Amino acid sequence: MAGCTIRCQYCLASPPWRPKAGSKVQAPHRPLRTYYGDERDRGTWVRGIFDRTARNYDRLESIVGLGTGSWYRRRALQEAGLERGMRVIDVGTGTGLLACAAAQIVGDPGQVSGVDPSPGMLENARVPVGVRLLSGSAEKIPAADCCADFLCMGYALRHVGDLFAAAAEFFRVLRPGGRLCVLEFTSPAGTVPRALLKAWLRGVVPRIAAVVAGPGDAPLLMRYHWDTIAACVPPEIILRTIAAAGFVDVERTVDLKIFSTYRARKPQPEGNLRLAQA
Repeated sequence: MAGCTIRCQYCLASPPWRPKAGSKVQAPHRPLRTYYGDERDRGTWVRGIFDRTARNYDRLESIVGLGTGSWYRRRALQEAGLERGMRVIDVGTGTGLLACAAAQIVGDPGQVSGVDPSPGMLENARVPVGVRLLSGSAEKIPAADCCADFLCMGYALRHVGDLFAAAAEFFRVLRPGGRLCVLEFTSPAGTVPRALLKAWLRGVVPRIAAVVAGPGDAPLLMRYHWDTIAACVPPEIILRTIAAAGFVDVERTVDLKIFSTYRARKPQPEGNLRLAQA
């Protein structure tokens, strides 16, 4: 995806949104040592489990998503401001489910790029011709400054290594006025709803996954999904992190007490724009 043809003040001089060298990593949850040794092993383990389950991931996602499916993704993107003709980056694209929804809305698959660190996921992605699939991570998006009108992420924020570094990258690649939409699972408040969701995701779903996907790591991935949801930082911290990266109009909506949508906007520069050719 090409960079912007008009450079704004955010694209000039020393970018203020990039994390300072030596800044403390803000992980979305504590290390889950049942699965990997420590925080240094997280990325390798997560990439590996997604590589090994990529072939069956779409079927597994439909189970975990409680049947919300493509209509929910389209609605969330449209409510966050995605419109026809926009340039989109889908971070943590996986097999391309959110990228497909974005391509339908913008009307041109060539306007959509999907980014994921898992080679297995990218190899198994089913996206319209024209959608670009790129190897990269939320903390290091392979895209130019201010190149996108809209950035989305579907249920992958729990798997990043550094929340602030990811939010800073989202800010960097969006043009001024660009929109952010992050879909994520959230552990519900209340003992009973939480217990029911745990029983579903950590008990029932892994058994279904074993039948649907056959021998392999699918049940392990489903249990890991619940454990990341249960351990994830609360929504208030995610909202503060997005705001700290420079976004405005930061808000969260929630459906069925578990499906969170985080929305935000990159502000327009104040005063006169400093213009230069890219």
